[in-house]
Amino acid sequence: MNLPNKLTVLRVVLIPFFVILLLFDLPIANREIWALVIFIVASLTDLLDGKIARKYNLVTNFGKFMDPLADKMLVCSAMICLVEKSRLSAWIVIIIICREFIISGFRLIAAENNIVIAAGWWGKFKTTFQMIMIILLILNIDNAYFMILTQAVTYIALALTIISLADYIVRNKDVLKTN
Repeated sequence: MNLPNKLTVLRVVLIPFFVILLLFDLPIANREIWALVIFIVASLTDLLDGKIARKYNLVTNFGKFMDPLADKMLVCSAMICLVEKSRLSAWIVIIIICREFIISGFRLIAAENNIVIAAGWWGKFKTTFQMIMIILLILNIDNAYFMILTQAVTYIALALTIISLADYIVRNKDVLKTN
């Protein structure tokens, strides 16, 4: 297993630790800060694994499959935890998760027809803003300006979710014609 794939696996392994620290009232000092550190480290592995895989020609089928799945698992786990903690509205999470199911369906259809669909820039922006949104929501700073910033980033992440879905469908509409 190469380094980019190990980073992807590490991201998946970190998820339960993140969830436990964020949701459970454990006798650990600053447990939400530790959860935040884990989330940031996991998010950075997403940035690193792709850069390393492309730079050193270490792209694998495992990486093509697991990298986006690991991202979805991390982001969706975090958002569900934030709904549980009443920091994020469920309807926002529902829209974001539905988008992920639609994209996964497209990828399955494409894979059946031996078509590889590359991630687009809108999707990368969406993921970045979702991760920033999650960081801000975990920080949960009780300050009017911070709360406005957090709300703005949340709505930008939601808008990018919808825009990236529309872009993905338009760019890959021919996938549906093959079936």
